[in-house]
Amino acid sequence: MELAEIRNELEKSARRLADFRGSLDLENKEARIAELDEIMATPNFWDDQDKAQSIINESNSLKDQVNEYYELTETYDDLEVAFELIKEEPDSDLQVDLENDLTAFSERMNQFELQLLLNGPYDKNNAILELHPGAGGTESQDWCSMLLRMYTRWAEQKGFKVEVLDYLPGDEAGVKSVTLSIKGHNAYGYLKAEKGVHRLVRISPFDSAGRRHTSFVSCEVTPEIDDNIDVDIRSEDLRVDTYRASGAGGQHINKTSSAVRITHIPTGIVVASQAQRSQIQNRETAMNMLRAKLYQKEVEEQERKLAEIRGEQKEIGWGSQIRSYVFHPYSMVKDHRTNTETGNVQAVMDGEIDQFIDAFLRSRVS
Repeated sequence: MELAEIRNELEKSARRLADFRGSLDLENKEARIAELDEIMATPNFWDDQDKAQSIINESNSLKDQVNEYYELTETYDDLEVAFELIKEEPDSDLQVDLENDLTAFSERMNQFELQLLLNGPYDKNNAILELHPGAGGTESQDWCSMLLRMYTRWAEQKGFKVEVLDYLPGDEAGVKSVTLSIKGHNAYGYLKAEKGVHRLVRISPFDSAGRRHTSFVSCEVTPEIDDNIDVDIRSEDLRVDTYRASGAGGQHINKTSSAVRITHIPTGIVVASQAQRSQIQNRETAMNMLRAKLYQKEVEEQERKLAEIRGEQKEIGWGSQIRSYVFHPYSMVKDHRTNTETGNVQAVMDGEIDQFIDAFLRSRVS
């Protein structure tokens, strides 16, 4: 890389840092951090542990963003100093080091930019992810189990906590349905990119004739919401069923009917939980899931009405095919919303889906 090219990269980085500062609204964030620090210093701070944890999470999130911005600024200053030294006294080894540092700095800014894109009202929340196979029996249910593994691997790589809230095994293999709680900062912000239908094309291991099959699994993602969100749920609109918990490999097996399934009769929404040991805890978990689904349904309905007024053509999230995973006759995973694709199918199935999530989030603001 010539010195002129390095200078251009540094100037580009300087412009991006200026944009970051504007997006961050640093003064207000630092004022909010100081306010939260005062609240955390009060003697009765831990009286309400849920509220206290929420305040701590907000404080940590703000501090992470502000500190990362200042660290990026310091790194940029160091790169500028190194560039000036090389300009005055050319040194090929130092120049190679500078080029490598500049590449790493650019990638770090890309990651920071992605964090700034997660600015929706519930992006920072935990996520509830559900997988449901389409028609196709064992073939689709096996595809569902493969996606379950993919999302579990992805979440673990992010350092997120995964809990199986509900699990219905397939008749012969795979999964009939599964609901996961994925806990971690920005879990919903990332996973909202995965909502839709995922399509698999492969030679079926369950077909003795070795024919190619196409399978579909729908992925639904909702944010986990807290008690501050008011959702009107009438007890007469609910049907509550209890059953014995079950799970893969003999997990979640109970001798009593501790698992709970709640049906919201007016909307037909069904939620279930079997992760907890007691029926009371499972009912509470299921109600929280129902509240989240009803709230999101209300928000989506409002957005749909606004789109009709504006005459906009909105993509239908549920039932829309967002990504194809082709194992045969060639290897490719392609996201149909952004045209992002890769031939490394195995890496994707091992949880490396950030390229698709990143491209989707960036496309929403481009």
